[in-house]
Amino acid sequence: MGIHPKLQSILRKIRDENLRKKVMELLENPVFEADGKTYSGLPLDSSPAGLSHHHSYPGGFIEHVVSSTNIALALCNSVEKIYGGKVNRDIVIAGILLHDLFKPLTYTEKEDGRYDTTKLADYMDHLSLAVSELVRRNFPLELIHVVSAHHGNHGPIKPRTVEALICHLADMADSRLNGEVLNVAAYLVRKVTGEEIPSLTAKEAFEILRSKTLEGLEGVAKTVEKIKRRRTRKA
Repeated sequence: MGIHPKLQSILRKIRDENLRKKVMELLENPVFEADGKTYSGLPLDSSPAGLSHHHSYPGGFIEHVVSSTNIALALCNSVEKIYGGKVNRDIVIAGILLHDLFKPLTYTEKEDGRYDTTKLADYMDHLSLAVSELVRRNFPLELIHVVSAHHGNHGPIKPRTVEALICHLADMADSRLNGEVLNVAAYLVRKVTGEEIPSLTAKEAFEILRSKTLEGLEGVAKTVEKIKRRRTRKA
């Protein structure tokens, strides 16, 4: 399977040809080798980017990378145009593309459509997997730092470059935005129907919030029914 078109579009923004090639090769084949075994995970196109807190639905990984890239580039503009700073955008873009790349290796889909962790995840988390693979493939140290620091205070090292700080803030902002809208929408659905919509997506969640703004709880009820009918047609 080739690289998702949306990831290809982001990849083309990397101006340094050598870095772009290295990132492309990893995106094309995000696997991890240990003890003579090769570990591969869920396809990037359909993988979530989280199990519960954010982007915890099919396609969540791609959405998270695309949205985080938009936020990161906006932060680059602020640093450069407002604060007069300098940013290596190639490192920022590569960092966003790679920061969660090994999450799909730690996820597996169960028969009921829910997600769980893999055996590999019992030994290494996605951040450790990513950093070890970037080191093995001789990626620039500056980029390795961006990936290793993207969890901020909750990771093994805090961001110590402008590029790492931008990637951390972009990742955190998008994760928080996604998680919060899913929580609010899920609350509204429970309040109106007493039920939950399994694997609620952010697009559906924003649709529900918009209906609440326009028509109140009655609008939420209508939107929930519309979402159910739409899912039934796709099944």
